[in-house]
Amino acid sequence: MRCLLMMLAALAVASASAHAQESKYYDLPKGDYPHDVAVGPSGEVWYAGQNLGIAGRLNPASGEIERISLGKKSAPHGVIVGPDGAPWFTDGGQNAIVRVDPATKQVKVWPLPAERMPYTSLNTAAFDGQGRIWFTGQNGVYGRLNPMAGDMKVWDAPRGPGPYGITSTPNGDIWFVSLAGSYLANVDLKTGAATVYEPPTKDQGARRVWSDSKGRLWISEWNSGNVSVYDPSDKSWKQWKLPGEKPRTYAVWVDPDDKVWLSEWAANAIVRFDPATEKFESFPSNRKNANVRQMLGRKGETWIAESGTERIRVIRHPVGTD
Repeated sequence: MRCLLMMLAALAVASASAHAQESKYYDLPKGDYPHDVAVGPSGEVWYAGQNLGIAGRLNPASGEIERISLGKKSAPHGVIVGPDGAPWFTDGGQNAIVRVDPATKQVKVWPLPAERMPYTSLNTAAFDGQGRIWFTGQNGVYGRLNPMAGDMKVWDAPRGPGPYGITSTPNGDIWFVSLAGSYLANVDLKTGAATVYEPPTKDQGARRVWSDSKGRLWISEWNSGNVSVYDPSDKSWKQWKLPGEKPRTYAVWVDPDDKVWLSEWAANAIVRFDPATEKFESFPSNRKNANVRQMLGRKGETWIAESGTERIRVIRHPVGTD
């Protein structure tokens, strides 16, 4: 009996530890205003310092922060780490796509066509499977840059202003959402034509989008407070309301275990959704008005930009668990 009790106790501890979470916060220099964040191949964390026009790099082990100027009038919105391991920024201030070489700190700028696009309010970006970077502009455009050839194309978005979040699927397809237009769109990689898909909830305010490992598109709906998913394989939709009276769902990221992470402004919290159990788990910030606009991560780590508190937060969690 004693052995059985000891075994049950050990199992209980293992189960509890399997679901344990750990948060850590890193204070940034005042005025940096971290808008978006991304994790590099060596575990370094890049952020878009929108107010001061900088690329920030955090060393999580030491807490050291390096700041690199992106250029005159720079105001970076989004940052992702490309297949080359470098951070790529959508720079609204320079109206350009910007790359920073992690080793040399060299900054390369690809401006949008000035004769047609003087200011597009660049938002976010994603790489397709051919090494090209696609991007959105809230003033009503989306575009594509081939960095090797230097070729850039820009298209008018359906319904005008609103293009916001963008993502690539495991097979390299590109999808984006429109906040003002309240739609999901798939891009033809050859022609650039966008096909619109209507979420079930009208005027839901699709803000950001992320693909899971199966190519399903998860959408954070700002106006409705929902998280929804579209499955291109059977053209089906599902949606769930986040906990709380009037949730405001801003960011979405799907981790390598296909758990869906969301930022919820009304609760000042990060929320994790498990599609298998359809359950939510909340991780509130330890300061008010965190204003999390975006998050990315890697296996076992969810990295978060708190623009309101000027901090970077990480939630470390077990991998491969329900």
